[in-house]
Amino acid sequence: MSVKLERQRAAGAGRSRAQDIDKFVGNRIRARRTMLGLTQQQMADIIGVTYQQAHKYEKGVNRIAAGRLFQIAQALGVEVGFFFEGMTHSTGASPPPQQRMLLELARNFIAVPSRRHQEAICSLARALASAEE
Repeated sequence: MSVKLERQRAAGAGRSRAQDIDKFVGNRIRARRTMLGLTQQQMADIIGVTYQQAHKYEKGVNRIAAGRLFQIAQALGVEVGFFFEGMTHSTGASPPPQQRMLLELARNFIAVPSRRHQEAICSLARALASAEE
């Protein structure tokens, strides 16, 4: 095997792992943004990028520089480490089932038009959580 081909394979393997991390971080950003009820456009405006760039960050298409990640963390009210919590060595691109349910719950909660109904849902969740204890 040629040296050039070996280098290309090594570079490709490294790139694949980095892309997994970028997708994981993007998923965490999207999850937090959704929990806060922000649209991608609102998020983009807050951090000073275009909607398209914010979308690429969330999909893991574009890497996020350290300074920008810090800015995103401040905008979302979390520490930078939040975006890496739960990451394992074999990170997959799709979120685990519980995270998917959480995202769906957050989307549906935001869609509930009545503040009173939202408060009732929160009370129900609290009651169910304390019943498990």
